[in-house]
Amino acid sequence: MVRQIYFDNAATTQVIPEVLEEILPYFSERYGNPSSLHELGAEAAAGMRIARERVAKTLNCYPSEITFTSGGTESDNIALMGVVGKRGRDRIVTSAIEHSAIIETCSHARSIGYKATIVPVDREGFIDMSALDSAMGDDVAVLSVMAANNVIGTLQDLRELSKIAHEHGALFHTDAVQAYTKVDIDIKRDGIDMLSLSGHKVHAPKGTGALFVRDGTEISPIMFGGGQERGLRSSTENVPAIVGLGKAAEYLMSNFAEDVARMTRLRDRIIDTVLEIDGSALNGPRMKRLCNNTHFRFEGVRGQDLVLKLSRMGIAASTASACSASDNEPSHVLSAIGLNATQALSSLRVTLSGLNTDEDVDRLAEILPVAIKECRQQ
Repeated sequence: MVRQIYFDNAATTQVIPEVLEEILPYFSERYGNPSSLHELGAEAAAGMRIARERVAKTLNCYPSEITFTSGGTESDNIALMGVVGKRGRDRIVTSAIEHSAIIETCSHARSIGYKATIVPVDREGFIDMSALDSAMGDDVAVLSVMAANNVIGTLQDLRELSKIAHEHGALFHTDAVQAYTKVDIDIKRDGIDMLSLSGHKVHAPKGTGALFVRDGTEISPIMFGGGQERGLRSSTENVPAIVGLGKAAEYLMSNFAEDVARMTRLRDRIIDTVLEIDGSALNGPRMKRLCNNTHFRFEGVRGQDLVLKLSRMGIAASTASACSASDNEPSHVLSAIGLNATQALSSLRVTLSGLNTDEDVDRLAEILPVAIKECRQQ
């Protein structure tokens, strides 16, 4: 089997050794239910408390404002469905390039009598501020715009968006699943009321995430049971994964500036190299782009064929979101920025982590032109 160089970090990330070491005792030694009163339960609860403090510190919020969930999708669902209808406000406003966890939640909200407005974006994925201003009103419960797009890496202006939301009396939520630990986010400075994040995007295990909810926000649970997580997210907590999320958050933020600078440099090397290939184009912005994201389209190439060919040659990449990787339909993100179906289906996403190296990029630069040439000859 050919060793894979991993360039699909927007889909999921490797659990790093520092995180794995931290979580292993919670499978075999500190395995108690954190709601139990005995010593094993107290040890599990202590691990969760430390993790909550670590995540809160990275966002500049209070630990009491962090709710652990199963991941970004659940966090997004709670954020929207937990507040729509409150304070006499029955409408959600969001952008056309949000993750399906937001788009599909808006569809569900409509199906049960609420309203949702989808605001367009420009060709680089930036939200149309004029259209957004027109869309806002005193019936809006929440404005939800992702911090960094999962397909094309566009970085939105969170402070400006939260200001617009608050001017209309709405809450501001951001899906920060891709941005967390890669973008400087400060809850207080940026005026964020709710924020979603996911563990498996930041070198923690799958099956965990968190939702920040500002103290005093009127929000209801969407799942009911034993009342864990202060009643907002019932279900016995996934303690090992939560501990891992806390450790990953602390570890990555301790190396934040260095990691972001290195990923940005590698990202730019990839962009410069790939754009030398005939018939190539960059999807999304060159500037104001997530440090680990590149996304291209290639004339005369089918993206899925290219991904499979690269995999056989030792490069793991993707076309768009992993949530729609098996679809034969164009990504809604690429359609929203004005690409036609042929262009959208000719795309390749290459996403980095702090584990990638210059040698990895060298290998990509060697293999990709060969793979594209072979795809065009099929």
